[in-house]
Amino acid sequence: MDFQENTTLQGLERLRSESLDAGGPTRKDEQHKKGKLTARERIDLLLDENTFEEFDVFKASRRATLNAKEKNYLGDGVITGHGSIDGREVFVFSQDFTVLGGSLGEAHAQKICKVMDYAVRVGAPIIGINDSGGARIQEGVDALASYGEIFQRNVWASGVVPQISCIMGPCAGGAVYSPSMTDFVFMVEDTSYMFVTGPSVVKTVTHQDISAEDLGGAEVHATISGVTHFTVPNDILCLREVRRLINYLPSSNRQRGPIHDLSDAANRTDPALDHLVPANSNQAYDMNVLIRSILDGAEFMEVHARFARNIICGFGRLGGQTVGLVANQPAVLAGVLDSDASFKAGRFVRFCDTFNIPIISLVDVPGFMPGPDQEHGGLIRHGAKLLYAFARATVPRISVIVRKAYGGAYIVMNSKHIHCDVNFAWPTAEIAVMGPKGAAEVLYHREISKASNPEAMLNEKMEEYRTSFANPFLAAKRGYIDDVIFPRDTRVHLIRALQMLDGKRGEEPDRKHGNIPL
Repeated sequence: MDFQENTTLQGLERLRSESLDAGGPTRKDEQHKKGKLTARERIDLLLDENTFEEFDVFKASRRATLNAKEKNYLGDGVITGHGSIDGREVFVFSQDFTVLGGSLGEAHAQKICKVMDYAVRVGAPIIGINDSGGARIQEGVDALASYGEIFQRNVWASGVVPQISCIMGPCAGGAVYSPSMTDFVFMVEDTSYMFVTGPSVVKTVTHQDISAEDLGGAEVHATISGVTHFTVPNDILCLREVRRLINYLPSSNRQRGPIHDLSDAANRTDPALDHLVPANSNQAYDMNVLIRSILDGAEFMEVHARFARNIICGFGRLGGQTVGLVANQPAVLAGVLDSDASFKAGRFVRFCDTFNIPIISLVDVPGFMPGPDQEHGGLIRHGAKLLYAFARATVPRISVIVRKAYGGAYIVMNSKHIHCDVNFAWPTAEIAVMGPKGAAEVLYHREISKASNPEAMLNEKMEEYRTSFANPFLAAKRGYIDDVIFPRDTRVHLIRALQMLDGKRGEEPDRKHGNIPL
């Protein structure tokens, strides 16, 4: 390849064809045999048809850093540019595994940094499609320095524009830190993995045999580590879900989420909600029933759906407006808060606050998970993250206490005491320092132990405590609950509250930033 010999239109045609050809048909076929799309096919599926404008088609590595026999590829193994998703501008980079295994070198990283800089300058989301063998060894320290430049830009873009990572192949070593600093991570089942040290290193150091899938596959990161927010079966569905997510998000922190009218009446009620909560307060029910009932069109995009399932986080719409929902799930661990649930919800709340998305909490929480494993694992610190996130959030915050709201967990779950804007309660709400059983055992221990039928006495005292203290009306008398509402009218009240809070402006003390208990 010689640029001086290719200055004619025919030369331009040849150079563009060479760039588009990338690693060649053989390597593209290998990509397809693995069940993976090529880098350009992924971009074509992600963006609206014929909207992609590519940057740096001819950018290539400096020959001095390459083996003399190695081809100097145009584009250097990554495709970058901008296009639109449902008419809204986004920036994208897609690593090309058919070119040097998608490895990252100096020119490769410069292309990624360029689109990230554009995204921040313009105020548009950045979507990264990761499929790379890691740092390009033959470029040495230049490759490592290039990773640092990308990491720095992840930090600069954080809270300014949404950052989304799609892991569609290998992502190992230092490469994992860029996706982990973005707002949302998608992983494709069976073809993608993430880990800092691979199976061979693990075997050398710990003498443990483990596969790449078991060490850092999509299943592991979706259910155990919480690194990935969404897992999908294949590349096509992954890109479709990214498009769906973008439709809930604003383009930058200077904007609000897009309005989509789903023709769902704001005054719609649901009488079935009056019977959702069982008469027995220890009986479980599915909080998803309430979530889908109140949202426009029953549409809900859950985040971290397979991680810390005792709490539900995700995006929906109310009156056409994007909202972020945080809800305890009584059907899993009774909806108790533990370390993973606190981390999951805290991070989600901070994202919503950063990008002007109102937060709605649906509360049914019996407390924090007891036990030495939780305490030794830092439950206090992790619980404080969720508390800090809610208390720090300046976007409109609305809470609905559905059933249990006990002790410190009640305060943490977006209560009036940490300046939630509007608090509703269902008549089934139980707001107290602790559950009726525990309270009765503490308050009436002597009477119960002396009773001829201790169990009957305990049940009597539990009911007495529930009637006297564990109900929403005492809190309403104190002004800690703005209204006790009929469950069937929940959607109506939430939409009206959002309309009322539309002009809310949050104020903070003069400071650089707070020190969240990370």
